[in-house]
Amino acid sequence: MAVSKMANRSAIRSMLDAFGLEAKYELGQNFLVDDTVVAHILELADVAPTQTVLEVGPGCGTLTCALLPRAAAVVAIEADTDMQGPLGAVTAEYSERFALVMGDATKVEPAQISEALAGLRAKNAALADLPDYPSAWVANLPYAVAATLILQYFQEWPFIQDATVMVQSEVADRICASPSSKIYGAYTVKLQLFAQVVGRFQVPARSFFPEPHVESAVVRLQRVPAGDALSAEDAATTVEVVDAAFAQRRKTLRNSMAACEKWERAQLDAAFDLMAIDGGCRAESLTKDQFIGLALALRDGAVPARYRPAESSAPAAAKKCAKPKKKRAVFDPDMI
Repeated sequence: MAVSKMANRSAIRSMLDAFGLEAKYELGQNFLVDDTVVAHILELADVAPTQTVLEVGPGCGTLTCALLPRAAAVVAIEADTDMQGPLGAVTAEYSERFALVMGDATKVEPAQISEALAGLRAKNAALADLPDYPSAWVANLPYAVAATLILQYFQEWPFIQDATVMVQSEVADRICASPSSKIYGAYTVKLQLFAQVVGRFQVPARSFFPEPHVESAVVRLQRVPAGDALSAEDAATTVEVVDAAFAQRRKTLRNSMAACEKWERAQLDAAFDLMAIDGGCRAESLTKDQFIGLALALRDGAVPARYRPAESSAPAAAKKCAKPKKKRAVFDPDMI
């Protein structure tokens, strides 16, 4: 039995034809038509029947149809007004548990999400205990804004605890990158401040209609546990340091950060000493925790114990960073 009645080319073609529509290249509309992939997404997302799920870019409803029988409710954000008809048709059976917010996902406000869910509570007594906001996010994201949305939502929407999202494979690589790799950059570190990767799988181009010219991947991210999460102030301070460190990627850490003219070189060197970091290394050599420690050292002149270098790894002279191999990057890892 199919997981989603829309997860095949025939169903998508028929729905588009019924409403006189075509896939819009400018909106990155590549509809998922592989039921096996849908099943794998659901397995990875592990949505509970009590959860409210956020979906961004539902399109013709392939994932929506699979999520509605498994979640308490689904609220979707869609930019294409032409998709209201198809979505209404495929979700009719679950209309009392489905809410649609029209707009640009990068500009939608949490209040709009809350208002949509309040509307569901008002017309369905069974949803009286539905929370004001969704906790899970499952989506085949528009690739042009996928990286931006993931960081934005984890940074600004604290109610999102878990995300299982389809993205371009190169974006997934950046999300999962490790220090000293050519694709590890400011984006990777900033996302790690808020979320951690717990799963990933590849998706071929043939799983979509029309087929994109890129490979895709599904990544599952979970919010950093409350006990390990930074305060808003500490996170903002760390983001500022990360941006400065990677601002001039080919320069040394010291030179790149000094160039932003926020810190004197003496102040930078003192912080490097506290963290046993060699200022002559490159930003991509540092781990997330080293960036956090460096940021707090620059701001406070001290480093909390959890971010201090181990005694055995902190000789009198600043610890030398491993220099990454010099390879030309296929794309700019700090494009956002």
